[in-house]
Amino acid sequence: MKFYLVGYMYSGKSTFGRRMAGEKGMDYLDLDRLFEERFHYTVQRFFDVFGERAFRQLESQVLRSTADLDNVVVATGGGTPCHSGNMDFILAHGTAIYLRMTVDDLVDRALRSRNPRPAMRGLSPDEIRAKIALQMQEREGFYLRDPIVHDGLNPVL
Repeated sequence: MKFYLVGYMYSGKSTFGRRMAGEKGMDYLDLDRLFEERFHYTVQRFFDVFGERAFRQLESQVLRSTADLDNVVVATGGGTPCHSGNMDFILAHGTAIYLRMTVDDLVDRALRSRNPRPAMRGLSPDEIRAKIALQMQEREGFYLRDPIVHDGLNPVL
C-alpha cells in the first residue's frame, strides 16, 4: 500500500505524513528531502540556480522513483501534482490524500511560520494572501483528481 499526500505548502503534509506512517507501521518519505539528497541542492537553491523548469523535470524523475516502493507514505511538494503528468502517476501507483485547507488557514500558517518558505519571503501579508489564493485556484483542480480529501487543520485517518 502506498499513499501520496498532496496539497498546498503549509497544509501539513510532512507532519501528517510522519504521524500517519507511524500509526500505520509504514515508512515515510518526503519527496523534497529525497530530491535534496539525490541532487545535493536544497529545493530553493536548485530553483534559484537552474530555474523551475529544470526543477520540475527532476522532481518528476524523483517522484517516479517511488513506483516500486510499498508500505510507504510519500509527502509531495505543493506543486508536484500539477506538472508533467505527475497526478496521473500518483493515481496509478498509490492512493492520493489531499490535505485541503482554506486560503485563510494557509495564510495564517504562512504568517505564523518561524521558517518562512522561500516563496513567501519578503512578501507583505496582502501579497502572501494574493499569491496563495492565485496558486490554490491554479492547483486545486489537480489536488482534487480522485483523492481522499481531508478538510481542516488536523486531518485524521
